Amino acid sequence: MSHTIALVDDDRNILTSISMALENEGFKVQTYIDGESALVGISRNPPDLAVVDIKMPKMDGEELLKRLRKKTTIPILFLTSKDEEVDELLGLKLGADDFIKKSGGFSMKVLLERIRVQLRKKTTITPDESKNLIKHGKLVLDSSQLECEWNGKPLPEKLTTTEFLIVKELAKRPGIIKERAQLMDIAYKDNTDIEDRTIDSHVKRIRKKFKKVDENFSAIETRYGSGYRWNVS
Repeated sequence: MSHTIALVDDDRNILTSISMALENEGFKVQTYIDGESALVGISRNPPDLAVVDIKMPKMDGEELLKRLRKKTTIPILFLTSKDEEVDELLGLKLGADDFIKKSGGFSMKVLLERIRVQLRKKTTITPDESKNLIKHGKLVLDSSQLECEWNGKPLPEKLTTTEFLIVKELAKRPGIIKERAQLMDIAYKDNTDIEDRTIDSHVKRIRKKFKKVDENFSAIETRYGSGYRWNVS
């Protein structure tokens, strides 16, 4: 089945070149030239993944991401010409799944591979797993729906696919320390261009989501110098 990709960028040349590349690879493409039209279009016709530019008129990429994360858990990749590390960290905290820099020589091959990596992550969670819900203490994970409950309540803000995979990996082996490299392998598969801070940013966002239903949430324990584990206590 062909996947649908939403492209959001105010540069029509970039929209055209990426659209052609994606269509040549068999993808269906939705294009938007600003954040406001993208918010409406993506909400009405959700794609399988979105590629979003950060700097845009009417509504920038970070604001669009923030609003989309209230509606959908689809993978979202940022296109950015910025090089400042703070922009990437902010994007990750808001729920972006990956970044592609347009500056320094934009690679269409890299973008296509990053898109495939994110789409493969979605397919690693199959309906068959719904027969074996992961339950541990107050936690219930349903892999078929990417649903997560804590203490009998669904999280007000759903986990993204990347966040779900991290929680799942930690929770299925409570008490076992998972190094950041292991979590990166689970969450990003073949993408080796991921740094430790990416996992740290995801974990911070995961904790924030759980604390919306339980302000005393402490099940994800940081093991400094090692990684993270799901607390068995």
